[in-house]
Amino acid sequence: MAGHIQDRWYKVETSPDGKARKVKTDRHGLGLRYRARYIGPDGTEKSKSFPDRQKRLAEQWLAQVEADMARGQYIDPQAGRLTVRQHAERWLASLTMDPGTYVGTEQRIRLHVLPYLGSRTLGSLRPTHIREWLRKLQDGGVAPAYQRVIFANLSTMLTAAVDDRLIPENPCRSSSVRAPKLDPRRIVPWPRERVLAVRCALPEQYRAMVDLAGGCGLRQGEVLGLAAEDVDFIEGVVHVERQVKLIRNRPVFAPPKGARARTVPLPESVAWSIEEHISQRSPAAVTLPWRAVDGAPVTASLIFHRDQGRPVNRNDFNRGAWRPALVSAGVPLGRASGMHALRHFYASVLLDAGESVKALSEYLGHHDPGFTLRTYTHLMPSSEKRTREAVDRAFADGPDTADGPTTAQEE
Repeated sequence: MAGHIQDRWYKVETSPDGKARKVKTDRHGLGLRYRARYIGPDGTEKSKSFPDRQKRLAEQWLAQVEADMARGQYIDPQAGRLTVRQHAERWLASLTMDPGTYVGTEQRIRLHVLPYLGSRTLGSLRPTHIREWLRKLQDGGVAPAYQRVIFANLSTMLTAAVDDRLIPENPCRSSSVRAPKLDPRRIVPWPRERVLAVRCALPEQYRAMVDLAGGCGLRQGEVLGLAAEDVDFIEGVVHVERQVKLIRNRPVFAPPKGARARTVPLPESVAWSIEEHISQRSPAAVTLPWRAVDGAPVTASLIFHRDQGRPVNRNDFNRGAWRPALVSAGVPLGRASGMHALRHFYASVLLDAGESVKALSEYLGHHDPGFTLRTYTHLMPSSEKRTREAVDRAFADGPDTADGPTTAQEE
């Protein structure tokens, strides 16, 4: 055993006759008797004290510490004294994610985690505290989808604490802790009539945005960041290279979600709409910082813009143009009334036409076709429908006789 147990109540002295004997110290009967001491991996001495009659327990604890060091699983007992707030500040400062994502992560930790858990030490955090915290989020009216994002942020932060040897395990991953469940709501795509009604109700300079979102599956930020040079009318494709994001309400250019540039087919109807829009309102050179508010300036000839070469602010657009158009078209305002509904419409059209999930996933810019399948599987034509349509097509041009496929043959 590399460490040792110190007895604070007794010490060994050598008597005049050369024999060792135990004598009481000045601390005899005061405080904890045994102190288990060892040298940690960082070269400093560590210790833990135990009461009288628990020397064996101290030895067992010291043996466990040395075994953990041998296995590479050692955790400094002092590390767990760091508070959740202190760890959060260090963790956030170490992140290298996209600036927009960072802002959202920092806000969720600051507004929804630290007020409840910030003062606790990492070492004292238990699954019951996570369960109580989740209940407070639920009682506070936080939407289930947003609860899941907040929970995921906290779990990632505590996993970093495990990796840094601050705590032995992540309480968010306990079997008794369950991530918030999403509402079991199926996506109901807008019918074509609703899409056209909303398009008609928008100011003329924004109507082509509906065609790009509903006809090419672009996200709102991608529509706002689309440049004239990104549209290849000859090849019939749109190159999705950037989006306009708001970081603390300041616009920046950024890669599409997931940093995945992609190319999507350009239907003729959408191409005509863009050409007409450009003929009436020329693209404007807009310069914005790249990815962060202090990023390098990048210029693109945006198809949709405001006066004096300014980008369209999505918040202003949603308040001043999109929502009034929804009201005018009789569309209920709510969770499914954002521009994202046009991407769902696009997906439903392609799936109904028999397009593969893999191709649809690529066009939508999803990171995984499995996500696309889980999101839209209920919109896929059933096998029974495909069977009926296939057989109907096979016999559509057959002979018009009394002994066709629907007439039993007489022997």
